Amino acid sequence: MPHGTPPTPAPGGARLPRTHPLPTVPLEDAVRTQFRLLEHTAQHFEGAELFAADSGVVPGLGRPRTTARVEAVLAGFLGAQDAALVQGAGTGAIRAALQAAGVAGGPLLIHRAPVYRTTAVTLRGLGVEAVEADFNDAAALGAALASGRFRWAYVQHSRQRLTDSYDPAAVLAACAAAGVRTVVDDNYAVLRVPSSGVELGADASCFSLFKLHGPEGVGAVVGSRDLVARVRADNYSGGGQVQGHQALDALRALTHVPVMWALQSQVGAEIAQRLAAGEVPGVADVRLANVQDRCLIVLLDRPVAKDLPAAAARHGAAPYPVGSNSRYEIAPLVYRMSSSSLDDAPELADRAVRINPMRAGADLVLDILRRSLHDLEG
Repeated sequence: MPHGTPPTPAPGGARLPRTHPLPTVPLEDAVRTQFRLLEHTAQHFEGAELFAADSGVVPGLGRPRTTARVEAVLAGFLGAQDAALVQGAGTGAIRAALQAAGVAGGPLLIHRAPVYRTTAVTLRGLGVEAVEADFNDAAALGAALASGRFRWAYVQHSRQRLTDSYDPAAVLAACAAAGVRTVVDDNYAVLRVPSSGVELGADASCFSLFKLHGPEGVGAVVGSRDLVARVRADNYSGGGQVQGHQALDALRALTHVPVMWALQSQVGAEIAQRLAAGEVPGVADVRLANVQDRCLIVLLDRPVAKDLPAAAARHGAAPYPVGSNSRYEIAPLVYRMSSSSLDDAPELADRAVRINPMRAGADLVLDILRRSLHDLEG
């Protein structure tokens, strides 16, 4: 690892807050995960069926046969009772699960933090009474659960605030012990962390297959049989089905995601170490964090964060996300902090950016950052 002087503190000695990144999957485990996915695929597909796909509302299934097979693969792979593919990507999956849970017009326990923008639209549309408790505080969570007000809780697996530290497994266990069922937003987390929400005991994991290199607009609700059955019953229209070619495309893409994300996590850790060692002038602090996707939060020693994405784009970086690890995103992403993070920490808007290496190595990411900061001098 290259050596250097520590980053120069920002004016006033400003530093980023301590973060609590979610665990990642080592490369060796990711390889085993890939192999396990193919084992489940072989249980539900004969060879020729992987080269063809059907469409339409098949009598008795209510969806294409290929879609049903892919759903069976996902359910088995994630250790769930059932799975349903839905339109609308991750947002559509969350909306479908919460609607099927019957939370409309009633109380729903959520974490005390800025709600992800598209989720806020869903909660507003369902007329949910969102009741907050600090999931970082076990006592506060316990008191809320003990009130007896809630049948359902909503848990975001990825962090909503830079300082979030709660263990999703512990939150789900506390909810289960109180008889409160759970819907987990697993976007940005599934296959990047060792266990998804449903594998940790949630009633449903909701996530976007577009964020897992699948086709645009495809989401998944994976979980308990009764909840998934209601999702499927609500989605009876032929125009609302995920067609067989979409489902098969998503499965094909999914097969290489575990290894790809393990490599990406390794690269992110290397970049953080090298920036902390002072390799790039102009960087005052750095943290690994799960704010939306797992990325690096980089604090700059000058207020040029709003100009940095455009400067980095001139050197080959992506200036904005498409789906945060979608099939379109291969170049490193240099972008502003997420909206929910800035809602919680608006003071970072001018001095902090998030960087995701995507498919690139650490050398390229650091070179782009170094050259971009040099361009913005003066």
